[in-house]
Amino acid sequence: MAFIEHIISLETVLKLCIASILSLIIGLERELKKKPVGLKTSLVIASFSCLLTIISIETAYAMPARDGVNITMDPLRLAAQVVSGIGFLGAGVILRRGNDSISGLTTAALIWGAAAIGIAVGAGFYVEAIVTSLIVLIGIEFIAPFLIKVGPKRLRMNELSLIIQVAEVHQLNDVMARIREEGLVIEHVHIKDRYNAQMVCLHELHLRVAASSSTSSIALYERLYKIPYIERIEIELL
Repeated sequence: MAFIEHIISLETVLKLCIASILSLIIGLERELKKKPVGLKTSLVIASFSCLLTIISIETAYAMPARDGVNITMDPLRLAAQVVSGIGFLGAGVILRRGNDSISGLTTAALIWGAAAIGIAVGAGFYVEAIVTSLIVLIGIEFIAPFLIKVGPKRLRMNELSLIIQVAEVHQLNDVMARIREEGLVIEHVHIKDRYNAQMVCLHELHLRVAASSSTSSIALYERLYKIPYIERIEIELL
């Protein structure tokens, strides 16, 4: 038993276990929402961040003294590199779609947070890591949805992407007027021409609009589909 404790201390095992458990709590929230980073990714990030922090601290204090040589090491030097390096993973889950919307920012932040949990636990800040994990989880699952319900109306609106094709230029103004009649708030407009198989020029309107949460995408599609001069409609809930 003494030999095993010499190889790896019980405190090290405890740190790795706490980091893993806390990362699973955060990873579960992402997993339930079918996000790219789930249980396994969070577990790996936090566990290895914790391990590198332990190695960095232990190495700094385990360095034997030498006569005539003054060796100084930063106990958290490796941990600092973890924070910098984890940015590559975060950048990989941030997506910019063709309609200029950006997704994955919360997931990227939680990747960084999983690394922070591992570093905190590895450095011995158990209570701080636990409290921070609970604050983040409560904020994402309860406080943010509550603020959306009681906050400004804009927070309760969904974003839609609309692609509408018409044959004549003057019909674009009619489409814009009809969109406003539907109670939609136009946030971004992009217009371009597109030729069909018969080399007929069509005018394509790309809109990003804000709609009430009660607005049905299917019902909106049905109403716009009935407009005779619209050649094609595409609706996407962002």
